Amino acid sequence: MTSWRGLVSSLVATVLVVIVGVVRAADLPDFTKLVEANAPAVVNISTVQRLDSRSGRPRSRNEELDEFFRRFFGPHGRSAPYMRPRSLGSGFVISQDGYLLTNYHVVQGADEILVRFSDRRELNAEVVGADPRSDLALLKVEATNLPTVKLGRSASLKVGEWVLAIGSPFGFDYSVTAGIVSATGRSLPTEENGNYVPFIQTDVAINPGNSGGPLFNLDGEVVGINSQIYSNSGGFMGVSFAIPIDVVMEVVEQLKKTGRVSRGWLGVVIQEVNRDLAESFGLERPRGALVARVLEGSPAEAGGIREGDIITSFNGEPIDLSSELPHLVGRAPAGSDAVLQIVRDGEEIRLTLAIGELADRVGTPVKRMRNDSGPSRLGLSVEPVPAAVRERLGISGGVRVVHASGAAEEAGIRSGDVITRMNNREVNDPETLLAISKELPSGRSVPVLVIRGQVPTFLPLRVP
Repeated sequence: MTSWRGLVSSLVATVLVVIVGVVRAADLPDFTKLVEANAPAVVNISTVQRLDSRSGRPRSRNEELDEFFRRFFGPHGRSAPYMRPRSLGSGFVISQDGYLLTNYHVVQGADEILVRFSDRRELNAEVVGADPRSDLALLKVEATNLPTVKLGRSASLKVGEWVLAIGSPFGFDYSVTAGIVSATGRSLPTEENGNYVPFIQTDVAINPGNSGGPLFNLDGEVVGINSQIYSNSGGFMGVSFAIPIDVVMEVVEQLKKTGRVSRGWLGVVIQEVNRDLAESFGLERPRGALVARVLEGSPAEAGGIREGDIITSFNGEPIDLSSELPHLVGRAPAGSDAVLQIVRDGEEIRLTLAIGELADRVGTPVKRMRNDSGPSRLGLSVEPVPAAVRERLGISGGVRVVHASGAAEEAGIRSGDVITRMNNREVNDPETLLAISKELPSGRSVPVLVIRGQVPTFLPLRVP
């Protein structure tokens, strides 16, 4: 009897395990049909660099590596394996008449671009236009009736949603990896992108060679282009980033029409609002983009924006993090009017101004100078800013910090900093600073605008 009961219990347990396994399998997505339908539109991209006519070697952007090979292997030591250097990446077809998309860094500096399709055809491609800021390149091959992908909307993506990538990691064509959306609107400011791309973060395995490949949702729609990984080893470590397809198609339309991309420009230097700064500016909670500097001759200056303003909304879109503002401004057409909601001296103000066009700007670092002039209430020792430094920084007044201690040091102020505003009042000279410091409320934080290495930054200073 006992053995019979044990047998029944064992059978019941086995059935339950099978049922649970079937249910769990049913909950997981089946990617097979998605891959079968879209793989033909995904391509492998390789680039060829011609030989240098003088040296007989490929033109290289890595002079230090070239010198290493010359020293240890002789003048021809590197030429053999690099006769036809190739850079492997991925891409996908967006129109039957031969338009393709990939990353700019995949085709950067290429003399010849080869596109290989799933049927083993290999066609030469021409660059219609490229945009380094968004890391996008629009290519064209001479072909018709090509298989294409279906484009979706990245704005509708939700965190936790399943996504899938098809590409050529390490040259292994048509590899498929899947995962979920980890976050949206990620800010990854670099010298190239200027913080104008709100990246999609996923845990989809992306490796070298996946760059430029499509990121699909479960409906088989492309919602992004795989672009970057976060890694200490050069391989996948659980975090990867894709360019939202909404941003991509805005760039594509401009590249098709003009071969270049025009972006909106406001002309402000901004920073994040932390808890202490929120308190010092009278905000209930940290939010918005704090204007640390208004560039001379910029749309912001013409529109009435001031240093110390906190931009909380752009064309009706709320701004909680400062990194959200560049995304919105960059997508605004140059010459269009924008409505900004700002907080100034604790009050909400509405401004309407004309958006300019973004252009590259290069700054010149400022040499720090020191000359003690005596302490102040805040632990500051300051001096007037020399005329040459004022001209270089584009300011008319301010004071230069010679030594910082006490409250000033705790706030992060350093010697060499130039202070131009304190508690929302302009600082023109040491006498102005002294007068302002005497009127500061004890035991509260006040905002101090400093310029360090030509970068303006607000610091919260708690008055002793």
